[in-house]
Amino acid sequence: MAESKAFKHWFDRAAARALAAQIQAADANFDKKRFVTAASRGLDALEMMDRVKQFSAALRTHLPQDIPEALDTLTRSLPPPLPNCDAVTDGWLQWPVGQFIADYATDHYDAAMPAMYALTQRFSSEFAVRPFVERYPDQVFAQFAKWTDDASPHVRRWCSEGVRPRLPWGARLHALIEEPSPIFPILEALKDDDELYVRRSVANTLNDIAKDHPDRVLSVLESWRDGATEGRDWVIKHAARSLVKQGDARALALLGFAKPKSLDAQLTVAPKRIPIGGVVDLTLELTSRSRKAQPLMIDFVVHYPLANGQSGPKVFKWTQKEIAAGGRLTLSKTLRIKPTTTRVLRPGVHPVELQINGQRLAKASFRLIAS
Repeated sequence: MAESKAFKHWFDRAAARALAAQIQAADANFDKKRFVTAASRGLDALEMMDRVKQFSAALRTHLPQDIPEALDTLTRSLPPPLPNCDAVTDGWLQWPVGQFIADYATDHYDAAMPAMYALTQRFSSEFAVRPFVERYPDQVFAQFAKWTDDASPHVRRWCSEGVRPRLPWGARLHALIEEPSPIFPILEALKDDDELYVRRSVANTLNDIAKDHPDRVLSVLESWRDGATEGRDWVIKHAARSLVKQGDARALALLGFAKPKSLDAQLTVAPKRIPIGGVVDLTLELTSRSRKAQPLMIDFVVHYPLANGQSGPKVFKWTQKEIAAGGRLTLSKTLRIKPTTTRVLRPGVHPVELQINGQRLAKASFRLIAS
């Protein structure tokens, strides 16, 4: 696969040929030529996920029509398990295999679960398992509870990642968004996993849940503080990151950041006018009048103009510092104002607010002009 092509174009004719060759090696009757033609038809007009679904539909046409037999063929075609947790992106070619399971195998739980168990060690079954979580929640959670101590870190991660309520690119699990209780025992079993790869999934799943149930997540994280290892401390901090950005006082207190006391702040932004793609320099002057040193979580918020005339705030991390009793700090940061895939830039005034330990303490602004 050409490394230089855009990610959205990853599933192209070359990928179809590679997947076909993989399956034909397991089943000599697999019609490689017709599969490639069907999987590659009109790809230029399709986005990433639609390409994966087209590959899945082509598999349905050209694999055995008996679903358990098709799953057996796909499982036998899989490459060796990924050698380590740093090689997860080596398995993209297997994504349509998981899509096939999600699209066509939900009536075949007993055949699909072993297929997903094998797949998740080569790519990930986090997308494939989601319709099974919705349709067979008791069976899936019971099985995942057993697999939380599996020898493969890819399987252990799947137990968490597969039940993330708001998994990026994945269908939302609305029942778990409403009531996440079944997820917590899985996370409890994995919170001290030896692999950061697994613990990161635990943190991301909690971060998902916190969007709908912040107090419940904070209660879990608070209970994990006692006897926390360095690895678990990382999970706690990463799981609380969205709440910290929102300035949630309880989340900040969990990480040791109290409401700042007797702290004077001055924020300046220069230049005052920049074109799209330009940079602004932020300068922060802090003076403490407190008699005690204070740990500071320093963020800043840029308010971007929206099409409806309102503004949308985006919180950016700055740094963590400790200011001494009666001390002073001067900090600077450069911010490039450029479009992203999730943000449209519009000319106009962009307020910038300083946020320290969840409190907005100073404000400045710059004007974005059409270049």
